[in-house]
Amino acid sequence: MRHTTQIELENLYDLVAVKLGVMNPEEVRRTTVTDALVDTGATGLCLPTSVIEQLGLTPIETTRARTATGIVDRIVYSEVQFTILERTRSMPVTDLPEGSPVLVGHMVLEHLDLCVDIKEGLIYNPAHDGEWITEIL
Repeated sequence: MRHTTQIELENLYDLVAVKLGVMNPEEVRRTTVTDALVDTGATGLCLPTSVIEQLGLTPIETTRARTATGIVDRIVYSEVQFTILERTRSMPVTDLPEGSPVLVGHMVLEHLDLCVDIKEGLIYNPAHDGEWITEIL
């Protein structure tokens, strides 16, 4: 069953620049994706190149990744701050070909203490009674 979620994305470097007083808050590059695909087969947060460009992310390195179609080279980009269901964390992202959906992988869910329920979709971890419990970061 296909589950999607809304995810808010912000360029983390921009947010740091705001905290340092060298950028105005309204200049932060951000976007909201209303139909990000929750993909527990994916590891991290994967964005199509147009979203990466919109956020102004910086390439960090190239890495090999296993996908459904085999092993491919992917570019790792600078961190974004992401928010799903009012919970926020940050992580680097990897690129996807244009036309691909934003993929929310299992590490994103673990960082935010979220689970996929087959009937309800993305939910707070029921084992924690709605309280946000995370691993030591």
